[in-house]
Amino acid sequence: MEPEDLAPGRGTWGRWSPWALPVLTLAFHLATYRGYGFFRDELYYIASTDHLGFGYVEHPPGVVFVAWIARRLFGDSLFGFRLFPALAAALTVRLAGAMAREMGGRTFAQALAGVSAALVPGVLSMFAILTMNAFDVLAWAACWWLAARWMRTGDSRLWLYLGLVAGVGLQFKISMLFLGAGLVVGLVLSGRARALLDRRLWIGGITAAVLFAPFVIWQWCYGWPMLEFMANATARKNVAYSPLAFLRETALRVGPVVTIIAAAGIGALLASRALRAFRALGWAFLAVLAVMLSTNAKPYYLTPAYAVLFSAGAVMVERWTDRRGRLVTRAIVTVLAIVSCAIGIPFAKAILPVETFVAYQAALGIRPSSEERHELGRLPQQFADMHGWPELASAVARVYQRLPVADRARACVFGQNYGQAGAIDVFGRPLGLPPAVSGHNSYWLWGPRECSGEVLIVLHDRKDVLEQIFGRVELGGVFRCRDCMPYEDNDPIWVARDPKVPLKDLWLRLKKYI
Repeated sequence: MEPEDLAPGRGTWGRWSPWALPVLTLAFHLATYRGYGFFRDELYYIASTDHLGFGYVEHPPGVVFVAWIARRLFGDSLFGFRLFPALAAALTVRLAGAMAREMGGRTFAQALAGVSAALVPGVLSMFAILTMNAFDVLAWAACWWLAARWMRTGDSRLWLYLGLVAGVGLQFKISMLFLGAGLVVGLVLSGRARALLDRRLWIGGITAAVLFAPFVIWQWCYGWPMLEFMANATARKNVAYSPLAFLRETALRVGPVVTIIAAAGIGALLASRALRAFRALGWAFLAVLAVMLSTNAKPYYLTPAYAVLFSAGAVMVERWTDRRGRLVTRAIVTVLAIVSCAIGIPFAKAILPVETFVAYQAALGIRPSSEERHELGRLPQQFADMHGWPELASAVARVYQRLPVADRARACVFGQNYGQAGAIDVFGRPLGLPPAVSGHNSYWLWGPRECSGEVLIVLHDRKDVLEQIFGRVELGGVFRCRDCMPYEDNDPIWVARDPKVPLKDLWLRLKKYI
């Protein structure tokens, strides 16, 4: 028999109480879904729904499929696109609590694990917008939970489910491969290598490989664009972190109190007799961390691995406070965890008006940050990239409407990056703008389509460069936005005519995978 406070409980409340925190998490995300508007990547994914396929230059197709479903159900509604990451957040919180339960955690441990997964800024930010990261975090949490359940029960059928979940997770982000490799390393280093001979484990692995295969084949057919994208991003865009800087940034994303809980979790997984059965999970986490440290990964790439540490740490906190006066001690730990997370929440999710956020940021002595090599304004990049997109489409529409009727009939819009092009495709359509073209990532693969280049509205470029390609170049307007990324503020909008080379012949030179 299970201990009384570990068992599910009796009655309606006992059955539904584990869902209380996930429901609150969902409610919080839905109450704050607007933020500052659409994020740059969201516009790219929405535009990609018109080009459904087995892959895209820099990511698998899963997030575009989710965007396609949201678009069919809700149109181009911001709520519709943000609903799905909010649901992923709720399920992740539920899985963190369930994993703590597998490790022997009772009510307090399950709640503390769930609170950590719900409020830690680094995790919270993953669910604030529609990106592949939300579903990557969820898939990792599900795999951690299935692995922990196998370690407790020995039920080898769980490997089949884990393979299926991993295969679905690979449809969103290939970093799921890190978890698979980490689990193999964990099983070997923890003395459970015999599990690698289990027929069901291999069937699960084959299932994941079969689900992943269409994306791999797509990449092969298009010349492995993701590898080119990753090489360019590492060399020219991403900030390089030393191992110490990586760990420091990771701790900042988690917050001081939950970092201590997570540290207790990894320590317990590796050394505690109480969690000896789950030792493979500790080694798996370290293996994943080692891979990321050796590949110049961004600190947020480690976010999906946090859940296992939250759960293990919460179990140990529960055990260490399981004495007289435990209610007061646990209340203090919980309050400290919530408060330390709450301080960072405005940096993870756009819940404050811009002016209030800027003042809050200044009061804490924090400067805007980015994991990419871009000049920043007064907002961090993840917030700046939510500004200016409808206004950009309106500015381009004004230029377009001033063109002679004959020019409008053959004009198209060229964006320098998928944010600009996505803004034209999403917000420009109701304004009568033609679809955008761009040389950036998957937009380049989609080609110039019906755009001849005879009349081209070009965003963010230099006149002398355009005059090498076009016979006539004139300034159509200037786009200004205070809080977008500085490199997109005060941007000229050019009208270029009489191309010296057909756009389709020029296209190969326009490719930009970064």
